[in-house]
Amino acid sequence: MSVETYLAPNVPNGSAAAQSVLTPAALISIDYIDPPEQIAPLVTTLYHFRCDEPVIRDIQPAAIGQVCLFPYGTGEIQFADGRRDPNHAVGLLTPLSRATPIVVDGPFHAFGAALTPFGWAALTGLHAGQHRDRLLPAASVLGEAFGAFGEALLQAYRSGTTSGPDCARSVGDFIARNARPVNPRHVELIIAVGRWLGASFNPDIADLSGAAGYSARQVQRLVERYFGLPPRGLARKYRALRAAALLSAPHLAPEDESAISEAFFDQPHMIREIAHFVGRTPARLSDPSLPYLAEMIDSRNLRELRS
Repeated sequence: MSVETYLAPNVPNGSAAAQSVLTPAALISIDYIDPPEQIAPLVTTLYHFRCDEPVIRDIQPAAIGQVCLFPYGTGEIQFADGRRDPNHAVGLLTPLSRATPIVVDGPFHAFGAALTPFGWAALTGLHAGQHRDRLLPAASVLGEAFGAFGEALLQAYRSGTTSGPDCARSVGDFIARNARPVNPRHVELIIAVGRWLGASFNPDIADLSGAAGYSARQVQRLVERYFGLPPRGLARKYRALRAAALLSAPHLAPEDESAISEAFFDQPHMIREIAHFVGRTPARLSDPSLPYLAEMIDSRNLRELRS
């Protein structure tokens, strides 16, 4: 969610240096708002984030797409391939393929909506794989009407006439009004992929062949279109996110510990994968000083796995 950002120079993704300077949790406040029933298939959560420090540092886990508005906070985001996108007060964060360190000139406030793969398609119509790892001006995708709508929300927030949670709900209302139909067979495929991801830490790609009546090659293309990564990369991403969610819990059940152990080649492999997609090493996943990691990898934000 913290998107209006620039990377700290010479600090690689997931590195110990990046993790050692994160803003303490006590200085950050986040409200998560359950989406109304009519947009639950489109939105995993609505949110309101705020931190009034002069500089905010954190690591954004590999995420689904987000509509994100920033009444306060400036900067830019630099992705792993070196591309840099400037901040946009009314922004659209495309699906992320890996964890990304963030540093924001504060105070930093944000509100918006995290989109399911179905919601991303219905709202934006963009190919998630071709547009992943970008921060775009929302009006360039959602239209000038949303740009004007977003600016009005920002002004209402700054003036104190509308609260952050109510601004986030207004974003949800816009999504409900503007979501477009998605090909029913594609919807069937999205649901099948969610079930496939949730069935195992290491789902067999061959099991997707024939999903929604599509060939293996068609499935490959459509999975990247809607989820941002081809099946193999997508399975890696959710394996790491699911393992991180379990490891961040106060207590790890023996059966979950066994499942995680069997999901990776060895411990170094697990550490590399979690650091790549989550931005932390397993030892830091349950660290109470980390800002919003536990919320970002909470099971509700992996809800597409239970579609």
